[in-house]
Amino acid sequence: MSLRRRGAAVAALLAAALTLTACGSGDDGDKGSSGAADSAKAGGDGKKSVAQGGKDFGDASAKTAAMGTDAAPGQFPRTVTHAMGKTKLESAPKRVVVLDVGELDNVASLGVQPVGYAPTEGDDGIPGYLKEAAGSPKSVGTINSLNLEAIAALKPDLILGSQLRAADKYKELSSIAPTVFSIRPGFTWKENYLLNAAALDKTAQAKEKLAAYEAKAKQLGSDVGADKPTISMVRYMPGKIRLYAQASFIGTILKDAGLPRPANQQVNDLAVEISPEKIDSADADWIFTGVYGDPKATKRDTALGNPLWKNLEAVKAGQAKDVADETWYLGLGVTAAEEVLDDLRGFLVK
Repeated sequence: MSLRRRGAAVAALLAAALTLTACGSGDDGDKGSSGAADSAKAGGDGKKSVAQGGKDFGDASAKTAAMGTDAAPGQFPRTVTHAMGKTKLESAPKRVVVLDVGELDNVASLGVQPVGYAPTEGDDGIPGYLKEAAGSPKSVGTINSLNLEAIAALKPDLILGSQLRAADKYKELSSIAPTVFSIRPGFTWKENYLLNAAALDKTAQAKEKLAAYEAKAKQLGSDVGADKPTISMVRYMPGKIRLYAQASFIGTILKDAGLPRPANQQVNDLAVEISPEKIDSADADWIFTGVYGDPKATKRDTALGNPLWKNLEAVKAGQAKDVADETWYLGLGVTAAEEVLDDLRGFLVK
């Protein structure tokens, strides 16, 4: 029997026992004490404190949807409305610098190989799933420590990033080249994609890519069948364990495929934070786990050694699986989303 059919009272008690926290990476370095700052640390989905989480979820979606350009295809100069105001582009960009993996995924999917890229902390390489499409962009620091001199040396004609990551560098970046910022990475990844495409004059291609992704997600949900299993998303990070919720990249993918979540992950926030002693809070029909960075720097081994984990039905049934962190949590673009759908099909469709 599917776990979602268990008593609602049990689910409510489980959810109440958890602590919602400010979240980061892959949907996360230290620019402040909470929420969005924490998110900027390791890369990926950013998030405000939980008290503002639901509000941020709605506000960011609405504001992001209003961004873009009303210029006709092929029309330049064009003005792009974005998170930090309006930016005028005199001609079609040819030398693009991207300040996060989401923007890297976006431009690569549109046939643009950037000249510069800022990876997440501790990772100076191109994600494996993008190596062929992204080319060989030069390093311009990391998402938390941008090298403005390196960016300027590349003579870009467009810089793509986000307000969450680099609002404090926007003025300096804009003095180097036209700069377009989304509000934040993560659950608004589709809108961010269209914003980047508007700056590149590739809106039609981006819409085609999104339509293909959405059709693929819908087909996956249909092929899984009517009795869909619940999906729990666990991520081990230095100092924290998270159950990823709806306001996350992976949360949007599961929603698009119509795959249900446990009650404690059905919240408009990035994630629920738990301790190794509460690892049974990850209970679901299927559990998918990612690890950010070095597993030894996380509490993964402690959690997996807990008898509560070993007694979970998904674990005993062989339905607790490790997944690629670089796509499921850090990808933040349509290429990664397609890879996640392929992974889910391999697990769930027999």
